[in-house]
Amino acid sequence: MTEPTDTSLAHRITHRHIEVFRAVMTAGSATGAADLLHSSQPTVSRELARLESLLGYALFERVQGRLRANARALALWDEVQRSWQGLERVVDRAVALGRSDAVRLSVLCLPTLAHALLPGAAARLMQGQPHARLSVTPQESPLLEEWMSAQRFDLGLCEQTTAPPGTRAEVLLTLDEVAVLPAWHALARKPVLELADFANEQFVSLSADDPYRRLIDARFAEAVVSRTLRVETHSAAAVCAMVEHGLGIAIVNPVTALAAAGDRLVLRRLAFSIPFSVTALLPLYRPPLPEVEPMLDALRAQAALVVAQVAALPPHKLSI
Repeated sequence: MTEPTDTSLAHRITHRHIEVFRAVMTAGSATGAADLLHSSQPTVSRELARLESLLGYALFERVQGRLRANARALALWDEVQRSWQGLERVVDRAVALGRSDAVRLSVLCLPTLAHALLPGAAARLMQGQPHARLSVTPQESPLLEEWMSAQRFDLGLCEQTTAPPGTRAEVLLTLDEVAVLPAWHALARKPVLELADFANEQFVSLSADDPYRRLIDARFAEAVVSRTLRVETHSAAAVCAMVEHGLGIAIVNPVTALAAAGDRLVLRRLAFSIPFSVTALLPLYRPPLPEVEPMLDALRAQAALVVAQVAALPPHKLSI
């Protein structure tokens, strides 16, 4: 055979040609391939000959009326098998998407909200929709907002109250930050802490680039109150763990503080305000899954529970 010169060769070889080649390789004969394809032996032979003509080389040796794959056919067979497996995965995925338990609701959230608020909301969702599936990706700002703007996730949870481009925002809660202390600490006797109460106390702080760290430091600088800053860490959950182990006292968001509270860690109100918000972000141009609204309902309910728990913190002097 002569080498093909047509530059549009790739467009002239069709999926049918590859399908015939695969059937012949699978069955070992044109007759067997015809059975697999629900066709006739002459049709298969004609399509196979056409493929070889387009390629400009033979794929099979004709030996006593039988087809024997040559080296080129075997090399092509490897590639066809890989492609077919990819197609089968696509088909399997397409079929699976028709099942109610196959679609995952993708949630992008701040790491601190993956530890607190979201787990309770996810439990509420699963109780109401036992077949729902959830994929949670923690991410810090500003990548979180960038990814939501890019429509990469079904739902986002952040702390800012304004909607990034390409999204709409729903504020789920706005509360003041709270103090967390070891239960045995002397300041735990006070229901509300003033800025002056923190003077010279060992203080566990968020990392220097955290926006809440900057707000907290500014409050103390304005009041000319010095703390002993010995430990800093990147997350509110880590701050609470440090406080629980007696490394100092701290100021964190109420969602994380409530999740960490227990026999060894207590929460106290602050006499000054450091606002904290949780906002749901919804992509404007990504088709919404049916599970988005139930997830939002679960988040609203969980946020209402957090508000009620903060409201229930004792306003009076405690005896410990």
